[in-house]
Amino acid sequence: MRDVDTSAPPPLPHLGPRLTRAFAAPRAGRAALMPYLTGGHPDLETSGRLIAAVTGAGADIVELGVPFSDPIADGPVVQRSTHEALTAGITPDDVMQLAAGHSGAAPFVLLTYVNSVLAYGPERFFTRAAASGVEALVIPDLPLDEAATPDFPPAEAGLPGSTAGLTGLAAQHGVSLVPMATPTSTAARLDMVAAAATSFIYCVAVTGVTGARAEIGAALPDLLARLRERTAAPLVVGFGISTPEQAARVAHLADGVIIGSALIDAVSSAPTADAACAAAAQLVGAASAAIAAG
Repeated sequence: MRDVDTSAPPPLPHLGPRLTRAFAAPRAGRAALMPYLTGGHPDLETSGRLIAAVTGAGADIVELGVPFSDPIADGPVVQRSTHEALTAGITPDDVMQLAAGHSGAAPFVLLTYVNSVLAYGPERFFTRAAASGVEALVIPDLPLDEAATPDFPPAEAGLPGSTAGLTGLAAQHGVSLVPMATPTSTAARLDMVAAAATSFIYCVAVTGVTGARAEIGAALPDLLARLRERTAAPLVVGFGISTPEQAARVAHLADGVIIGSALIDAVSSAPTADAACAAAAQLVGAASAAIAAG
């Protein structure tokens, strides 16, 4: 039986200087706009063009999804794009190369799953991500408790351990692990989320998986108010925001707005790569304009 390390973990630095600037001075003047695209979808070349299209249209930050076989936080639209990317052979290296190729235009956030990080090797993953211009990772299936646990992953997993845990190991490479908060989070959980935030907090607007919704979750204002009592970290809202009007309403409450499923649906429905890029630019540009207009 291993001895339990009861010493306090080292304090985590505040990370992501470009993210900080994006939240402090968003292009639309109210909240940062963070479109989500599945990396490598519908193909590598078009994926790179889509990144250029959304950054040109008003994106402050780009979130790229790393294709994974069991994306439990994602709804049908994102799942389908992920499956298509995997079928085409897209790898984490491909996604990070996409970020590297556009890192001069915007800071990048990756959404990935913990098995992808562990299979790649955590130290190698964080090193590669940082070198690609990635400043933060969202890992929906990594419990916050485990992310900060020293010696996770455990030695018996056959991976090099780190006494800093995944959160500390990522921080050593200049990458922030983004904590997530939901409308059902308890006060104790929100305290933990607030303490762990070094770049921003991902606020889930609705219970359930990603996907376009007709209405923004009614519990969102209360969630954001509860977090504001606990932290000054930027609060970014995702899950269910699908129209420019919804983005503008969320921007009155939050520091950042994520549009994902609606954007991927527009890309997937387009008959050509040119049309996909035009549709992506139109949606992001309209959302940016709506946020600016208030």
